[in-house]
Amino acid sequence: MASVDKEDEADEQVLFRAMMEKSGVVPNPPANRVLDMPPRPRPIPRQRFLETEQVKVDMLSDAYDPAELETGEELLFLRAGIQQSLFRRLRRGQLSVETELDLHGMTVPIAREAIAEFLRYCQSRNIRCVRIIHGKGYGSWQKQPILKVKVNHWLRQRDEVLAFCSARPVDGGTGAVYVLLKHG
Repeated sequence: MASVDKEDEADEQVLFRAMMEKSGVVPNPPANRVLDMPPRPRPIPRQRFLETEQVKVDMLSDAYDPAELETGEELLFLRAGIQQSLFRRLRRGQLSVETELDLHGMTVPIAREAIAEFLRYCQSRNIRCVRIIHGKGYGSWQKQPILKVKVNHWLRQRDEVLAFCSARPVDGGTGAVYVLLKHG
């Protein structure tokens, strides 16, 4: 009698499998086998694509900030760790200039000492934003901006200088710089 039951059971399994195949059901693989999985797709850098598209939109936009246009004559310096938004405000002239130094008519050695003394004074008074007027060099014998080049070099060497950039046209343009200083 046990053999009849096994035969009936085997017939039922064959009948069951046949019905399942007919209805499109696929059996699960045995649990002791490793599945042949297709390799995972490479990650899609969605954020990079979004940023690239935004750059394209911005480049083709009619909206622009004249303070962010460069003509090649501007002085720009930003120490590492300073926020771009703060630098942008400096470039736009949105930070209040607390005092200024005019270097017109000074020789290079006198201008260097004047800047050093001016920066010490500003540090001692906790002055954060200043303007240094170096001129455009039209008065030099070579008609070249000698002090502008020197100021660019000197300010980069000073630890108290966080950033500087050429001023807006109403404040001297490429003949002056806004300078952002550390807290004293």
